[in-house]
Amino acid sequence: MKELSESSGVPVATIKYYLRERLLPAGERTHPNQSDYGDAHLRRLRLIRALIDVGGLSVASARAVTSLLDLQTSSIHEILGLAQHAMSPLLPQPTDAEFDRAGQLLRDLVDRLGWRVSPGNAGWAGATAVLSTFAALEQPGLIDVLEPYARAAESAARADLDAVAAAGDRDSMVETAVIGMVVGEALTLHLRRMAQESVSAQRIFPTPAATQQTEDTP
Repeated sequence: MKELSESSGVPVATIKYYLRERLLPAGERTHPNQSDYGDAHLRRLRLIRALIDVGGLSVASARAVTSLLDLQTSSIHEILGLAQHAMSPLLPQPTDAEFDRAGQLLRDLVDRLGWRVSPGNAGWAGATAVLSTFAALEQPGLIDVLEPYARAAESAARADLDAVAAAGDRDSMVETAVIGMVVGEALTLHLRRMAQESVSAQRIFPTPAATQQTEDTP
């Protein structure tokens, strides 16, 4: 375990915690107080750290996601769905009219784009809640960009699945799918922030203070 800690940069105490939480499989027992850990443990440990530190998952969610790597009976498509549920928190389902209108708006979009999305997809509740919140905050302009957001998401999803298909054997495909879903989502967020600054700089949006100063200048 000490060598595993040195190779991974993860403290021994943290490794023991991951073992107790069943995030990391046990090593091969060689003596009463000693176990061997191989390259597979090192790889899994690095993945765990990526899911938690970069992907932002809780320990419970990371455990649920990593457990999918050992499934042999499910298709890649099914594992993607299971991973989505593992990393998506359960959201309340309001019954107000605004939420219903947002849900219909989302269903109309899915029909228009020809998407094949199961009723149990975790994205339904999350996207509907976002649209409902935009409406409650009186932001119709953000609701109007729903379709461009969706088309950008579809483009990203195609890139995700292209990477999965190119991974090779089934185990590699599953690992790529899980990493791409969790860690790749963080990459999408950060790239969007960078792009927002770039587009803002290109358009040179004036600040309110600068606009007022210009108006006051004789």
